[in-house]
Parts: sequence; C-alpha cells; structure tokens
Amino acid sequence: MRAKRKIEIFSAGCPVCDGTVDEIRKASCQSCDVDVLNMNEPMVAARAKALGIRSVPAVVIDGKLADCCTGRGVDIKILQAAGLGKSL
Repeated sequence: MRAKRKIEIFSAGCPVCDGTVDEIRKASCQSCDVDVLNMNEPMVAARAKALGIRSVPAVVIDGKLADCCTGRGVDIKILQAAGLGKSL
C-alpha cells in the first residue's frame, strides 16, 4: 500500500475558509489525505501556534506549513503605523 500525502487545513469555519477547503479538495488526488481542523478546538489552536500559523485558512502539507500561508496575520506595529492607537 502506498503512503498518502497528509494535507491539513486549519479552518475557523468561515466562508473564506470553506472556499479554501473546497478548492483544496477539488485539487487533491487519490494520494492526498485531506483533513480539516477546527481552530475553535484548543488542541488544534495549540498545534497551529506551534506550526507558526498566524491566520486562517492555513494549509500544512506533510507536517510543513505551506509557503503561501507563512508570514501572514495581524502585525500590531504595521497597524500602529497606519494609525492604530493615535488620536486624530
């Protein structure tokens, strides 16, 4: 029996996440084992943090966060530069 590629989708169940899940399922093949993980579950959220996931949806393939999913998320310094916390 051949091994399968493990595809994990970290999702919050929002429409954007659901669309990504649909796209990935359509693009997957018989060698892909696709799992959708609910970020509302504490163990899933803890694993996501350990993997460096900062926003969802995020995709992990064979235990590695996909390049398209790295470096995203809220950056307080960028928001402050845009005016967050500064009076008008």
